[in-house]
Amino acid sequence: MSDPATAPKPSFWELPEVPRALPFAAFLLIGSFAGAATETSAYWVYVLKTFVGAALLWHFRPRLAELRWAVSWEAVVVGVLIAALWIGLDGRIPALGTLYDTISSRFTGKPVEVPKPEAPWNPLAFFKDNAPLGYAILVVRVVGRSFVVPMIEELFYRSFFHRFIASQDFLGLPIGLWNLRAFVITSVAFGLAHPGQWVQGIVCGAAYQFLVIRHKRLGDSITAHAITNALCSAYAIAAGKWEFT
Repeated sequence: MSDPATAPKPSFWELPEVPRALPFAAFLLIGSFAGAATETSAYWVYVLKTFVGAALLWHFRPRLAELRWAVSWEAVVVGVLIAALWIGLDGRIPALGTLYDTISSRFTGKPVEVPKPEAPWNPLAFFKDNAPLGYAILVVRVVGRSFVVPMIEELFYRSFFHRFIASQDFLGLPIGLWNLRAFVITSVAFGLAHPGQWVQGIVCGAAYQFLVIRHKRLGDSITAHAITNALCSAYAIAAGKWEFT
């Protein structure tokens, strides 16, 4: 038997963190360039990061045994309830940036600056002179949010991050691990990643994590996440509330 102390260290690409964190990191990095050059780039960057994220998931799929969709009645209920919460609380709770400005103004005496509202992400309006292109980008957006994003985020938060907080040797822990510290940190981190809807995000992260713990698999949280995003997209299109896309 070989001595573990003298065994060769795995390369970067062989690390178990890579297939679970790289799609998420790439998605965020590419997304950070949205709107940086021109208004049009906000749309093309989303298309690019969706295809890159999907390609990475496909490339790493042989190493991601937990990346399997699963359906349960709890997943459906959670997905619907979180969508209702996300939409219902919109505009009722200040964004983190607004809270920070309000609190700091009480100490500095400076008035709170009201940020200029950004134009909603609406490819049908932006590409009104090229309707086929607008609809094509909208399809990519809805499909990306409903299928690609749930897999990327659940893989990162629920499979990697939650277990990594409990132990750096996270693959040695079960996917349905219950660890209070990891549960709280992961749920809060998921909320903070959505500063405009941070309360919904925390509840959402906790609900998805509950599904993983209950069913001892990742598939239910992926399904719930997909249902939430699909319903929010459907509402955005039907009601003209494009900020929910």
